[in-house]
Amino acid sequence: MGGNTPKLTSIEICAGAGGQAVGLHAANFRHLALVEIDKHAVQTLRANIKNKHTKGWKWERANCKIFDKDVKDFQPFKILPELEKGKLDLLAGGVPCPPFSIAGKQLGQDDERDLFPKFLDLVRELEPRAVMIENVRGLKEPADRFRTYRKGIIKQLREAGYVVCGWEILEAADFGVPQLRPRAILVAIRKDCHRGFTWPKGGDFRTKTVFQALDDTMRRRCGIGRYEAPELKTTEQCNLAEKAYVQWQRKARNAPVGIAPTLVGGSKIHGGADLGPTRAKKAWEAFGVNGLGVANEKRDRNFEKDLDRDLLDLNKGIMLSVAQAALIQGFPKYWVFEGAKTARYRQVGNAFPPPVAEAVGRAIAEALGRTGELTQGPILDDDKYEDVPTQQPLPLGVDDSVRINGEAAAHRLAVLKQTRETMVVAGPESATARYSSLAATSDR
Repeated sequence: MGGNTPKLTSIEICAGAGGQAVGLHAANFRHLALVEIDKHAVQTLRANIKNKHTKGWKWERANCKIFDKDVKDFQPFKILPELEKGKLDLLAGGVPCPPFSIAGKQLGQDDERDLFPKFLDLVRELEPRAVMIENVRGLKEPADRFRTYRKGIIKQLREAGYVVCGWEILEAADFGVPQLRPRAILVAIRKDCHRGFTWPKGGDFRTKTVFQALDDTMRRRCGIGRYEAPELKTTEQCNLAEKAYVQWQRKARNAPVGIAPTLVGGSKIHGGADLGPTRAKKAWEAFGVNGLGVANEKRDRNFEKDLDRDLLDLNKGIMLSVAQAALIQGFPKYWVFEGAKTARYRQVGNAFPPPVAEAVGRAIAEALGRTGELTQGPILDDDKYEDVPTQQPLPLGVDDSVRINGEAAAHRLAVLKQTRETMVVAGPESATARYSSLAATSDR
């Protein structure tokens, strides 16, 4: 391997546009390989990791293999001949969520997109010191829906020699991401390396609101203060842009709940880029944002032509750009996305927020660095239940999903009220109802 040998190494499958990779990199893991089949996401990975102007990624520029084929064809020891079995520190993956998403049909193991079997094959083949799997909350809640499936994965990991440290729901908003985005995270550590594991606590991270995340870029787009916007060519456009910013600032700063609804990447087959279903679009209105579409950027065709729609419509509000959506996901400003606008937005909307990946990565790194006696693993909630004959004992209807999300939202709001001074409860609609509306869109 070129350059200095890194302290911690990782391989990630289903890497997407790099959300998890960015987070794990910040947690001091260095990527030996990133596996992704989507051509636009692959272009994004290469544009960032292989770009000499991307600070901090020098080691990956020289050593990281970007495998741009089906993960089922990924043969790690063929791609990485210097890698030895048992020497990899972390195998991570954001396996596809449609098999378990409330937004989908929830076919679970019967869905052809289910890549858990391949992931487990790689665990057995590589024998990494630690394992991290990310998926949607629908894999964990309601608890009994996919319990048999989860127990099967836990059993196979234990049989492969791992201690399963837990399968937890982590809320991105608790880790400084200005968005309601719960994710189901599994962490497992090889028995001969397990000396305990401590899950990161969301309360240890500074809260960030939508206003705080977007204010600078909104000023830039509207030509406010020190920023110039040469695309605003007439006095009328400049005046409208200033009014649009003032209107957005007032709404975003005083929004009843300071964090956004879940960004949804959407399907490659259906529709273009927008900010999600009706409930999500309604929630974005509270921030002065028009959720009916995504704004063009300078690189896009019709950038100047569509300014009236994207920026200057005082009735509907400002549309977010892809770069601004990436800030809502917690990406650093330097990370660029490749492809046409819709392809770029889908990469962002389907990403794992980097700050959450970083928090879990740092917890894994800390656990792997412990010394002393090996310890036993915890008893998991799923261990307390006998196997059931089917993975889907009850159908989950829309009313059920709204109820489940609403109950979770009420609890989350109570925590927010106690811990976040930046949350301003105002307006004719109660904050509880507002948060419930956001939560009903949060599991995609």
